[in-house]
Amino acid sequence: MSWRRHVTLAVTIVLLAVPPAQAQDDGVAAMASMAFARNCFSPFMTAARAEEVLASTGARVDFYDLDPLSNGPTSPVVGRPATPGTDRRCEVAFDGDYAPLATSAATTGLDMEGITTEAPVPENYTPTEGTALLAARQLNPSRVAVVHVGTRPGPNGLETFMLVERLTPEASSQ
Repeated sequence: MSWRRHVTLAVTIVLLAVPPAQAQDDGVAAMASMAFARNCFSPFMTAARAEEVLASTGARVDFYDLDPLSNGPTSPVVGRPATPGTDRRCEVAFDGDYAPLATSAATTGLDMEGITTEAPVPENYTPTEGTALLAARQLNPSRVAVVHVGTRPGPNGLETFMLVERLTPEASSQ
C-alpha cells in the first residue's frame, strides 16, 4: 500500500471517528478564528463587511464602529451595549472550547497588522474565569485596542469568544 493511501485511510478513519456536530464546530472555529485575524484589526472593517466575512463562517458576531478611522460608514451598536470608553467592537463567538486556536489566531492577526506595541490594559477590563488572552496594544499615539479571548457560557453551552475593542482617544490617554 502506498504512503498516500495510508494517509488517506488514516484521515478517513479520524474523520469517521469525529462526531458530525464536533466536526462542524471544528470547522466553524477554524474559519471564524481565521476571519477574525484577517479582518477585525483592519480600520476598513464595516458592519456590512463583518456580516460578509465573519457571520458567513457560522459564528455569532457583534460589531460596531461609531467613529470609523477610514472613510467608511458609521456602524451603530446593535448587540450588547457599547463598552464605556470604546467606539468600536469586533467580536466573534462560536460553540465549544477553542481558546488555544483563538488565542493563536488573535496574536497572529495583531502581528499581521503590525500592531505589536504593548499598552497597559485599562482597569475596566478584567480577566474572566475562561480568559486565555487579555492584552492591550497601541494602535497609534492616541488610540489603544484591547483584545480579549477566552471561553464563557453561551447559548449552546460553552463558547469561545474573540473580541477587540478600540478605546476612544480620551480613554486611551488614561
